[in-house]
Amino acid sequence: MHKFFSLAALLLAASLLSGCGTQEQETTHDSNKAPQVKTESNADQKENRDSVGLEDTKSETSDNNVKQEDMNTKKTAEEPAKSTESKPVVISSTISKKTEEPKDVKPPAVKEQPKAKSPEVNKPVSTPVQKSSAHKEAGEKAIPIVGQPTAITVMVNKENKLPDGYVPGDLVYTTIPFIFQEKLEKKKMRKEASDAVSRLFTGAKADGIELLGVSAYRSYVTQTALFNAYVQKDGYEKARTYSAVPGTSEHQTGLSIDVTGGNGACPAESCFGNTKEAKWLEANASKYGFIIRYPNGKTSITGYKYEPWHLRYVGAAAAKEIMSRKITLEEYLDAVPVSH
Repeated sequence: MHKFFSLAALLLAASLLSGCGTQEQETTHDSNKAPQVKTESNADQKENRDSVGLEDTKSETSDNNVKQEDMNTKKTAEEPAKSTESKPVVISSTISKKTEEPKDVKPPAVKEQPKAKSPEVNKPVSTPVQKSSAHKEAGEKAIPIVGQPTAITVMVNKENKLPDGYVPGDLVYTTIPFIFQEKLEKKKMRKEASDAVSRLFTGAKADGIELLGVSAYRSYVTQTALFNAYVQKDGYEKARTYSAVPGTSEHQTGLSIDVTGGNGACPAESCFGNTKEAKWLEANASKYGFIIRYPNGKTSITGYKYEPWHLRYVGAAAAKEIMSRKITLEEYLDAVPVSH
């Protein structure tokens, strides 16, 4: 009995031992299989991930390509617009620059060397002759211009004027003494008249008469300034009785000269008429080709009051006839009397 139980115990133990080995083997076998399955699962997962990654990469590449194409298309579409828009800006800038450029750009002033002032004036001064308001309203008729301004017997008065800008071509400085020392234009006369006045002064000195020159040639410019000064002092109408309107002065011919006594008293003044120098000129001026241009009592003909100091060269023949007949140049030339 005891042996039976022992045998049964042994069998049971053997059975148990056998079962545990089988289970252990199965367990071992299963454990060996599990890594394989796991390995396969990992490989599958990796393959799947690679496949998904590749597809994602392809998708991203495709998207990037699409985006790049879109960007290129957009850029291509924008470039003409930018190019088109940029041109007006350049044109506008150019126009703006051209508009801002000054039109009248003057070159830098060139410093000129000072020129010697010429006493001769070839053009009339632009300063207008001053007139009274009444005279302006009444108007002034045009004064005829003399046809031969260089003629020795040319008649210049209120009814006959010299050409605009007239300057005698043969002016020279006289050699006679004047009441001033400066070498001014009023020391000039035309050559023939200058020679004649030198002889007159010499003849006067031989007779014990001392004379001085006051004013000979007078340009249009000078006459304008002088006449305007007289207008300021006495008014236009009165100034015309003793001073010539510019262009109508005998001094501009280069054939006239105002003189005075050797002491310089009464230069171009009425008091000179009572001097011995004035009396000598009345009696002897014609010998040298001169006349007293505005004699006493002839204002209605000459238009000027008596001026015993005003000598006019007309040549010896004409001078002798005029002075001997006690007439004026207007009467000698049968000219119409001056209306004043």
